[in-house]
Amino acid sequence: METSEKKTRVLIVDDSSFMRKVLDEIIRADFNMEVVGQAKDGHEALALAASLQPDVITMDINMPRMDGIEATKQIMSDNPRPIVIVSSESREGATGALRALELGAIDFVPKPKSAIDLDMKNVSDELLRKLKMAAKVRVVRTAARPFSTSPVSGTKPPAHVAKLAGSADAPIPLVVIAASTGGPATLMRLMPRFPKDFAAAIVLVQHMPAAFTSQLSVQLAEVSQLRVKEAEANEPMRAGTCYVCPGSHHLKISAKGCLTLDDGPRVNGYRPCADVTFESAAAYGREHVVGVVLTGMGNDGALGVQSVKIKRGRVLAQDEASSVIFGMPAEAIRTGVVDQVVGIDEMYSAIEKYVDLIDNSTQPVGLR
Repeated sequence: METSEKKTRVLIVDDSSFMRKVLDEIIRADFNMEVVGQAKDGHEALALAASLQPDVITMDINMPRMDGIEATKQIMSDNPRPIVIVSSESREGATGALRALELGAIDFVPKPKSAIDLDMKNVSDELLRKLKMAAKVRVVRTAARPFSTSPVSGTKPPAHVAKLAGSADAPIPLVVIAASTGGPATLMRLMPRFPKDFAAAIVLVQHMPAAFTSQLSVQLAEVSQLRVKEAEANEPMRAGTCYVCPGSHHLKISAKGCLTLDDGPRVNGYRPCADVTFESAAAYGREHVVGVVLTGMGNDGALGVQSVKIKRGRVLAQDEASSVIFGMPAEAIRTGVVDQVVGIDEMYSAIEKYVDLIDNSTQPVGLR
């Protein structure tokens, strides 16, 4: 007896007729998916999204009349639909894709570097997987949400925030943040809350290709009071700085508190892999480490936070209500080592509390 399972209905938006054809063939090859419409620019996308009510939309960025950024903004404001960005890995493409993710798009798939049918089909598995995942996400009107650029009230600037990781017997406090699907928009809400003189160094591992992490560091720097930069090999960590792991490498922390980059193969399917960073951070900082697992698909971070806890560090996970995808936080929580599960708007306060405990424990008695 044949099943009557409802197919995932997809709207394709791309100004290239060739790319629309390739995407159409990839999607139609999956029995559980169907293409219900195609649009060649943002204006057509708005009209078809409203009339067809697709389960998910593939969105190009660079298009005539109305680009994918403006189309995403209007769709997420007026008629929210799950959107997956299909964009080039050029600097311009990465900038646009990240802006669309901030506006509420769920995920992205990089376009191939050459316009060859076979080349695009090499990413078909990733595209289908992300479309199916995005179609299940409950979207909300997010485009009009303002991002705060002020730290939360009550922030206390410590007196020694310029301290280098290797300048004292005890390591400086270290916050390691892992994120995947939904990470860019979530980070744009979280990072502006950190004051410029935050007492810890921050290492961020976001699942993204290299071109995207480079641009992510630029865009986070624009809204953050912290210094935000892409991590460099052999760079000593400094409090008050957020180091973004390049998408082309794994990031480890040496015994002396320097950042090391490893372009080796994927670990457990990921590069960058948050487990790798958490484990090296725990070995370096021990009880001076706060591990944070944010929204994302998969289980990266679950092994690493166990290493943080074994070394007496603290672990935080984002709650389901504020996560775009509750995969990574849920897997971390399932290990039993998470100290607190909090919403993204409460995450900074929770991090600050643990960093203050670490910072006070390392100061001389007379300065506490």
